[in-house]
Amino acid sequence: MSASLTTRRALAAVLAAGALIGAAAMPAAADGHGHGRDNGRNHGRDHVRDHDHGRDNGRDNGRDQGRGRDHGRDNGRDNGRDHRAPSPIAIGEVQNEDGMRGDRFGRALNREWVEVKNTGRHAVNLRGYTLTDEQGNRYRFPDFRLDGRSSVKVHTGQGRNTRHDLYQDRRRQVWDDSDTATLRDDRGNIIDTESWGRRGHHHRNG
Repeated sequence: MSASLTTRRALAAVLAAGALIGAAAMPAAADGHGHGRDNGRNHGRDHVRDHDHGRDNGRDNGRDQGRGRDHGRDNGRDNGRDHRAPSPIAIGEVQNEDGMRGDRFGRALNREWVEVKNTGRHAVNLRGYTLTDEQGNRYRFPDFRLDGRSSVKVHTGQGRNTRHDLYQDRRRQVWDDSDTATLRDDRGNIIDTESWGRRGHHHRNG
């Protein structure tokens, strides 16, 4: 009887010790599980931040590429302006006649003229081109085809237009002793000027 009681007590002590060990291990396991859950949350946040950072970088790259396209487009426009081919139409000789006030019939007006020449190989229609002086007097060319390697004289007075002579049909002198003839195309762009006077003749093409 005493041996059986002793055995039961020993067994109870072993069970109690096992229960204590199990209770001590449970908080540690719980801590480990909680730590793993926190690591998972932090890793998720880091992944979201990385994703947002990549999205922001993508937007910035898109903006940079857009600016690059706009810059290239602007450079293309500037290059187009800078490399515009010069016009083959230019001012040639100029003759202004003095002493016309005493010309009763205005015949001397036709001795005053500005030559316009085509230095290119192909014909050019001068319709809409203009020839002006410093005072703003303007002559607008009619539907006139100027052949390549040829010229036409624009007279101040009256007359019949031909392949080599055009007339402004004016009754007064246009070109002064000191003046500038400006030739513009049908879009209003200056393509040539010719100045004369006290400092002699000065020619500028385009």
